[in-house]
Amino acid sequence: MSSLSRRVAIITGASRGIGRQVALTFARSGINVVVAAKSTEEQSNLPGTIYSVAEEIRGFGVEALPVKCDVRSENDIEAMVSATIQKFGRVDILVNNAGALWWKKMVDTPMKRYDLINEINVRATFCCSKAVLPHMLKQGHGHIINMSPPIDLRMLHGKIGYCISKFGMTLIAHGLGQELKGTGVACNALWPATIIESAATLNFGIGERSLLRKADILADCCLMIVNENPNEFTGNALIDEDYMKTRGITDFAKYRCDPDSEPPRISGEDWQAFEVGRATDSKSKL
Repeated sequence: MSSLSRRVAIITGASRGIGRQVALTFARSGINVVVAAKSTEEQSNLPGTIYSVAEEIRGFGVEALPVKCDVRSENDIEAMVSATIQKFGRVDILVNNAGALWWKKMVDTPMKRYDLINEINVRATFCCSKAVLPHMLKQGHGHIINMSPPIDLRMLHGKIGYCISKFGMTLIAHGLGQELKGTGVACNALWPATIIESAATLNFGIGERSLLRKADILADCCLMIVNENPNEFTGNALIDEDYMKTRGITDFAKYRCDPDSEPPRISGEDWQAFEVGRATDSKSKL
């Protein structure tokens, strides 16, 4: 991992959950981290801020830059990238992790909510990626990771608006993989095989701990991806467990939230019945 020492990563939605874990995993490997999120004050149901995560990162002996950023704002995104370049002089990694959740049928989706999930998910991913690309291309090296799933039409039922926003993120990964081929800049999408423990899963009651894996599995995958050759590994839509298996990792017990229970994979058929607010305790209830 020494090749990553003093590289610079921007992580959106990094004040808690998956984003925070990716930030800490990167810091442990010597990567300087820009902690980008809206949270500057802790809330009872949303612990963590950009400042608290930055302090955790500094504990690994690397630098952290907390940046308040609403990814719906092009101005905020441009300011975030400018602050990164001003402090570090480079940006090597972008993790488009900030996301909005809405698993409801079209009839139950207000247009205000549709606009929100698409602004935070696909539009922000497009805008953030566009903002870092000139710097990555100039230095001839970079990795962009979008937290989005392989395009599986079985996911659409009851989640049309959400899937539009998430599949759009994956299309960006596929498209940039083609546009940037041979430039030294890569773009890939990453998605979990199981439900991941996060503020969203806790606040929306999505499954019990026996069904969940820790965010560490996605963080470890992100670290593996940024160690790949960007000229050879790009334009992929990856599932964390499957990708790890191709790299020789077959034991996933350490990622369990319940040490005694291996979480079930969520397939296309399972997604059809899985709705926000419906807690589940076995795969048969998904």
